[in-house]
Amino acid sequence: MLINWTVMILYNYFSAMFVGPGYVPLGWTPEKSQDCTYLQYCKVCQSYKAPRSHHCRKCNRCVMKMDHHCPWINNCCGYQNHASFTLFLLLAPLGCIHASFIFVMTMYTQLYNRISFGWSSVKIDMSAAKRDPRPIIPFGLSAFAVSLFALGLALGTTIAVGMLFIIQMKVILTNKTSIESWIEEKAKDRIQYYQTGETFIFPYDMGSKWKNFKQVFTWSGIPEGNGLDWPVRDGCHQYSLTIEQLKQKADKRVRSVRYRAVEDYSGVCCPVTKGVKTFFTTPCTEEPRIALSKGELILATRGLKHWMYGEKILDTPADGGIRERGWFPRKCVEKCQYDSETDQPVDGEKKNR
Repeated sequence: MLINWTVMILYNYFSAMFVGPGYVPLGWTPEKSQDCTYLQYCKVCQSYKAPRSHHCRKCNRCVMKMDHHCPWINNCCGYQNHASFTLFLLLAPLGCIHASFIFVMTMYTQLYNRISFGWSSVKIDMSAAKRDPRPIIPFGLSAFAVSLFALGLALGTTIAVGMLFIIQMKVILTNKTSIESWIEEKAKDRIQYYQTGETFIFPYDMGSKWKNFKQVFTWSGIPEGNGLDWPVRDGCHQYSLTIEQLKQKADKRVRSVRYRAVEDYSGVCCPVTKGVKTFFTTPCTEEPRIALSKGELILATRGLKHWMYGEKILDTPADGGIRERGWFPRKCVEKCQYDSETDQPVDGEKKNR
C-alpha cells in the first residue's frame, strides 16, 4: 500500500509539473474580429487574452483557465493539469495518514514492550524488549526519535495539503478558479459601491456540482474543451466574465489615487530603514516591490496600513506603455492634490463617477 501511495502521488505530481496548464497561442485572436472589444490585450504575448485566461508573471505566458502559480511544481495550475494537481492534493494526505498510523502503532508496540512499572516510577528501557523477542528491525532511541519526527511531518502534511485540497474542491464544484472567485467578489464590491442595480451571474457554473466536476475530471484524463471556448449557463454571454473584467479595470483606474515619492526606496522586501512596523508588516505575497526615487509619481490602487500597491507613471512610455507595478512603503509617498486620470480634485468626486 505504501508503494502504491508513492507511485500515485509521484505520478500526479510530475504530471502537474511537466504537462503544464496549457498556454494561449502567441498572437491569438478570436474568430470574430468584433469579439476583440470584449477581451483584454496582452502586450507581452502579443495576443488577446482568451476567456478565463490570465497572464502569469513567472511563466511569462497567458495561461488557459489559470488558477494560481504553484512554486512546489514550478508551474501554473490551469486547464490541462488542474485534475492532476488536485489528485496530488488528495493522495498526499491519504498516504500521510496511512504512514502516521504505521508510525503510531510502531511506537506504541515498541514502547509497551519496554516499559517497567514500579511503585513510584515508570521506567522505559530502550535497549531491549522485556516481553517479546528482538524485533526484525532494531528499535532504539535513535529510531524512536526519527519515527517521532516523521510522524510530525506526516501530520503536518496531512493538515496543510488537506486544507489546500478542500479549497480546490470548493472552486472545482462551482466550476471556478481561485482568480475567478476573486473577480466575482470584486464584481459584487463594484456593484455595491456604485449602486448600479445590476446583478453579476458567474457564467461558467453549470448549476450542478456533478456537471462542474466533470469539467475537470474525466476518465480519459483530458479535460473537456480546448481551453479557449467554454460552455456557459443559460442567460449568460460567452464574454460575460471578460466584460466584467474590463469594467473592473476601468473602475480600478477611476479609484486609483496619484501619489508622489518623498523618499527613496530600493525595492527590498523588508526595508530596515523605513521603520519597525513597515519591516514586520511587509505583505506576504509573491507580488513584486518597486523601487522609488524622490519625485516619481505612482498610481496607488490598493493598500495596507503601512504598505501600498500601485503602478509607477513613467515619463517616457517605454515598452508600449507598460508600467512598473508593485508594493512600496506608505511612508515613502504623499498624496497629490489632484486625481491622476482627470486632474480633478480627489475629495468627494470618485463616488459620483
